[in-house]
Amino acid sequence: MQTQSGFHGVYPVAFALFGQDDQLHRDAVRVQVQAMLRHNVHGIAVLGLASEVHRLSVPERHALMEWVIEDAAGQVPVAVTIAEPSLAGQIDFARAAEAAGASWLVLQPPPVKSVPEADLIRFFGAVADRCTVPVAIQNAPQYLGIGLSVDGIAALNRAHGNVSIIKMEATATVIDRLHQAVGGSMDIFNGRAGIDMIEALRAGAVGFIPGGESYDVLTRVFNDLTAPDGDPSRGETLYREVLPLLEFLMESIDNFLLHGKAVLGHRLGIAQTAPRAPFGVPSAFASDMVRRYANAMGPL
Repeated sequence: MQTQSGFHGVYPVAFALFGQDDQLHRDAVRVQVQAMLRHNVHGIAVLGLASEVHRLSVPERHALMEWVIEDAAGQVPVAVTIAEPSLAGQIDFARAAEAAGASWLVLQPPPVKSVPEADLIRFFGAVADRCTVPVAIQNAPQYLGIGLSVDGIAALNRAHGNVSIIKMEATATVIDRLHQAVGGSMDIFNGRAGIDMIEALRAGAVGFIPGGESYDVLTRVFNDLTAPDGDPSRGETLYREVLPLLEFLMESIDNFLLHGKAVLGHRLGIAQTAPRAPFGVPSAFASDMVRRYANAMGPL
């Protein structure tokens, strides 16, 4: 698949995995990344909402980023989300990510909900102008409380050509409107755990950044739907089988973390899957659902 940035496909987010001491667990992160590589993901993402980025200290963000890049060992591209709240902070973290070997960056908007769109465009542009790798914008106002309009995204791309990727959390109809607005000048990746994957591809998406619990299935689906030797019918069947899990997980970000990490734990056979404290307690019914979904997909 040819893209503007050179990137496409399924980039599962590496979960932040904590030990019993509530500290990042180095060995568990390595096991997670090695499993992703075994299943031939197209890339790996780190430090997004699914990495609990806002619950990590700055040193922890650096550590998790560096571990994932080290474990990926250049076998696949790594996309690093920059979630620092200030312009200087984002520039500094972007430089660190590039030095560590990040393939592309995803800029989150600062946590200020009343910023005029023109100011947000200037903020993103000022960071992007200091970057030497392709830059994406995370546009998820329903989760972050701030974002750009379709016209704003197109304006940002016209003014700053290295902003060549947009990471959406959107329905296929929104992706279609964006694709019409930006043409081929931006590559559209979608999140939403992989929900709307088939229709999003038809609308113009070239990649997906789902969670780290069902990426093996979603990678096979993507390849079946896009590769010349793929089997679209098989891909659609696989997708229908995993869709109920994705819809369950995306009831909320907290639900996604609590239960998505548990699915990963069952499939990988690791215990370091609790979200960072404080977190909710799963019901017996939800825990049973998690086990059934994990067993249906099998071990990673």
